[in-house]
Order: sequence, then C-alpha cells, then structure tokens
Amino acid sequence: MKSYVLTACIALLAFSCEKKSTEIVNTDNSLKDTIVIPETNEPIESSTLQTCYMEAINKDSVFISLDDNLGTITGKLRYKNFEKDSSYGDLMGSQNGDTLKLMYTFESEGSTSEREIYFLKKDGNLLEATGEYKVDGIKSMYANPNALKYDVHVLKQADCNNFEKNFKIK
Repeated sequence: MKSYVLTACIALLAFSCEKKSTEIVNTDNSLKDTIVIPETNEPIESSTLQTCYMEAINKDSVFISLDDNLGTITGKLRYKNFEKDSSYGDLMGSQNGDTLKLMYTFESEGSTSEREIYFLKKDGNLLEATGEYKVDGIKSMYANPNALKYDVHVLKQADCNNFEKNFKIK
C-alpha cells in the first residue's frame, strides 16, 4: 500500500508540473514608446559635421565655422575689419544644392541686426554672395536672390582645431 501511495504522489507531482498555461502572451515587438539603451559604453557618433573657412585681405578678415546636423546648418561668423565696423554673430539656415542660405544674427556697434547671407560651395571654398538688400527694421533680406554675384569674398577651408579663438572679441 505504501508503494501505491508513493506512486500516486509521484504521478500527481509530475502531472502538476506539466500544467499547460492558457495565458496569452503579446509577441508584438513594435513598442512605440520605448527607449533603446546601447549595451556598450562606446560613444555614439555625432551626426554633426563641422567645417571652418577664412579669408584675409590686407588687415581685414572673415572667419566662419559651420555645423551641418542632418541638413540644418548652424555656425558662427565674424567680419574683423581694420578701419570699418566689425561684426560677430550666429548663423542658421539650410543648404539647397551647392548654396547655403543662412540668416546672420549679429552684433555691431552695440546693436543687434539680422541679415540674409548666401554662400556658394565651390572647389572646397565658400564664395559669399553680394547683391542689393531691402531693409525692414533690423532685418535685411536680398532684394533679388536670382541676381546675386559670388565674386567678392572667397573663403578657403581651414582647420577647425583651435579655430574658436578667431571668434573671440578683443
């Protein structure tokens, strides 16, 4: 009789271990509000590409630093002039083909202004557009963007290492 009870207990235990689950499991792996954390400590590569340019003519110079973050162009620009007003400010805009279309928000003689400014990328250089402006308050826009000329300032590409010193106001 003891062996019969022992066999019954073992059978009951084995049966209870094989109980099938009726729970429904969601196998949809397309979670929309999740954050994926990388499994390594490797830094994630930036999507920003920085390039720097400069031009020096006699005692006047132009310095520009541009960051291209997936099509949005930001940067800094400084016109450092010898016996004329200099200016320093920020750039923001986009690239359309080989043309950078930017807004230059700058300080000059203690006041803040905005000016539309275009650059043409050609042979690794930036050619600054010149043309007639229409002024509305503190904002200057090209009067006729189709009539611009790119023949005055040719900024050559420069090394961006330690380039920030060119933007310090002295």
